[in-house]
Amino acid sequence: MGEPPSTVGRRSTEERRSTMQMRFDGRLGFPGGFVHFPDQSLEDGLNQELLEELGEAATAFRVERADYRNSYVSSASSAPRVVAHFYIKSLPLEQLKAVERGAPLAQDHGLEVLGLVRVPLYTLRDGVSGLPAFLENTFIGTAREQLVEALQDLGLLDPGSALRP
Repeated sequence: MGEPPSTVGRRSTEERRSTMQMRFDGRLGFPGGFVHFPDQSLEDGLNQELLEELGEAATAFRVERADYRNSYVSSASSAPRVVAHFYIKSLPLEQLKAVERGAPLAQDHGLEVLGLVRVPLYTLRDGVSGLPAFLENTFIGTAREQLVEALQDLGLLDPGSALRP
C-alpha cells in the first residue's frame, strides 16, 4: 500500500472532488463550447454543452448565473478572438458519480472528449506527487489557472500553497 495522502486544503478529500476532461487534443480542460448569440444565454449554451459532453446525467442540474467566476479574452493575435467564461458548479457526490458513469455514453465522448479525469486534491509527503504533479500536465488556455483559483475559492487549496507556477 502506498504512502497516505495529506490534504492540500482544509477539507477532507473524501468529501470533495474536482473533475476535468481529457480533450481530443490531449490537453486537460473543462466542459464547454461556443454559444450561439443572440439565440442563447451563456448559461443556456453551457448547459447544452454539458449535455453533449457529459451525457444525460447533466440534466439533473443546471449551471446558473450565480455559478459564474470569471472571463478570459484571448490575445488579439489569435483569430478568431474568443472570450471564455468560467463557472463552478458544486454537486453532491452521488450526482458527480452519476455524471462520471454516464459520460462515456455522451454524444461527444470519443470525439471532443476522451474522458473525465479526477483532480488529485492532495499532495503526498514527497511534496511532488498528487496535485503538484497533476498541474504539470498540459492544459488548454487558462484551465490550469482556473482550476487553482477554483480550488482556492472552494477552500480546497490554501492560497499560500507552494505550487509551481
